[in-house]
Amino acid sequence: MSVRLKLTLSYTGFLLVAGLLLLGVVWMFLLRYVPAEAISIRGELHDGMRGPGLFIPGRYDLWRAFAPKAAALAVFLLVLGLVGGWFLAGRMLAPVARITEATRMAADGSLSHRVNLPGRRDEYRELADAFDTMLARLEAHVAEQQRFAANASHELRTPLAITQTMLEVARSDPGQEVGELVERLYIVNARAIDLTEALLLLSRADRRSFTRDPVDLSLIAEEAAETLLPLAERRGTAVRTSGDVAPVVGSHALLLQMAVNLVHNAIVHNLPEDGTVEVATSVGPQSVRFSVENTGPMLAPHLVATLTEPFQRGTRRVRSDHAGVGLGLAIVQSIVLAHDGTLALEAREGGGLRVTVELPRRDQ
Repeated sequence: MSVRLKLTLSYTGFLLVAGLLLLGVVWMFLLRYVPAEAISIRGELHDGMRGPGLFIPGRYDLWRAFAPKAAALAVFLLVLGLVGGWFLAGRMLAPVARITEATRMAADGSLSHRVNLPGRRDEYRELADAFDTMLARLEAHVAEQQRFAANASHELRTPLAITQTMLEVARSDPGQEVGELVERLYIVNARAIDLTEALLLLSRADRRSFTRDPVDLSLIAEEAAETLLPLAERRGTAVRTSGDVAPVVGSHALLLQMAVNLVHNAIVHNLPEDGTVEVATSVGPQSVRFSVENTGPMLAPHLVATLTEPFQRGTRRVRSDHAGVGLGLAIVQSIVLAHDGTLALEAREGGGLRVTVELPRRDQ
């Protein structure tokens, strides 16, 4: 049976039971006090004439008169329950029908459709609004995944195309220097490996497939700065770390990767000379803050808003041995979200970028 028919039968059954209970109350508390047999009282004589008598019907007389009316009332309640219950059930289930239709359209691939249920904010309205919100997030996620797949395919195709071109040139020119060809192939292959590893790391962070352990972000900051110190010295950039003990719960490897990516970006996208990178940690009542601030060129606000998208490299594409693969901040954002935190990017007034990560604080 459909839900509408079940509701109709439920309404009808409830109405019949209520009517029968009412009739039972009438019988129990009224008719039971009436004498079983009828009572007839003859009128008194007056001037030789007998006056009108008094006839009091008995319980059975009243029941014979009451029973057909009660049966007719029960039939009326049955018809009223079926018709009214069917109508009311249809009205009550109309929002469910709209949500079901939207679900079918979403299953067919139409994620742009919305329920947009009108009326007061009741349980159905809250369900429809939650479903619309889910569809909007799913549509945005699918669009982001499509863009990511297209960008990843393009980025992976580039080193493969370069490798094939170099091999074709080498095949057509047997006298070419082999050492130079091997060196170039090594660089291109290393870039392809870095890109593949970055994609795998991004996928791992999105799936949240990692164990959670107690971690101190201040130690993570010092380890990331120490790891990238040779790069900073070669580029003439000073890296300074400061802050308090910042206890969180998460993956040490992923949080270290987050810190390394942020410090690496801060070093690479900095001033040509005498640049600085400030790495700091602080503790609040409910959260822990990890911030990386660097000097550098002026950044427009609209550009800063797109830096966390995959394969975005700022105003210029940095061409060096530390150019990266364009997934640094995208990986950082995925790691932060996987740890239930927030990521904020802000352009500094004097040039450069300020990146702030907030993660839930671990209770001591």
